Amino acid sequence: MGSPRRLLLISNSTLHGGGYLGHCQQHIQSFLGSKRRAGLRERSAPASAAPTALSPLSSPRNVRRVLFIPYALHDRDAYARTAREKFESLGYGLDSIHESCDPVEAVRKSEAIFIGGGNTFRLLKALYDNCLIHEIRKRVLEDGIPYMGSSAGTNVATVSINTTNDMPIVYPPSLQALGLVPFNINPHYLDPDIKRTHMGETREERICQYHEEPNTPPVLGLREGTMLLVEGDNATLQGVTGARLFLRGKKPTEHEPGTDFSFLLTDSNPLNP
Repeated sequence: MGSPRRLLLISNSTLHGGGYLGHCQQHIQSFLGSKRRAGLRERSAPASAAPTALSPLSSPRNVRRVLFIPYALHDRDAYARTAREKFESLGYGLDSIHESCDPVEAVRKSEAIFIGGGNTFRLLKALYDNCLIHEIRKRVLEDGIPYMGSSAGTNVATVSINTTNDMPIVYPPSLQALGLVPFNINPHYLDPDIKRTHMGETREERICQYHEEPNTPPVLGLREGTMLLVEGDNATLQGVTGARLFLRGKKPTEHEPGTDFSFLLTDSNPLNP
């Protein structure tokens, strides 16, 4: 039997010219289930009042409340307000984990998890500090609840945060992340601009430097406006732009929305020692 995991890994929360999660809101509704206002309260309840956990492989149509993890930004209250406004407009209640007196229990009772963007080092440290790595892995990989990440939230869904774009403003105990997929992602992937005079390394050069180290996994560079949908052992590129795939020892390859990346989920994906 394949994995029950369901992931929506988004490159960025805001696309130029649009609002928060505006470019991917239809993907979110398809992922979590159609718009549902039944049972939605005027004000979101505390995370401690989250409903009983769903059984494995529950239908996405059952998702009515999302557990938001705002640890990547310093002002968690403001971040939660932004996310709550957006999710309620789509028909979902939202509980922010930082409002719960027991973050572990909030994860155990969650129907779906969304980790937002910000600083990836700050986010991963907070996940370790609150003993959430194992709990989130269990809920997603064993119980099959939907997991959404954007930017930093996508970074921590992968093997490690080695290919984040962020500065190490704090030090997590490890760079190893949730490991919901067996490869790394570089959100906000940028192509080299031949017209610029900036002489710093390009994103491609930095990823290739990462692959100079032994036993490093594939890296999927997600341009803004792109996301990866994972359903069990199937992975599909979605969105309006494309992605660039980096495999150690091989030339990078270009991929358009609709590309099947399921091979990256297998134990025999193309790692080169």
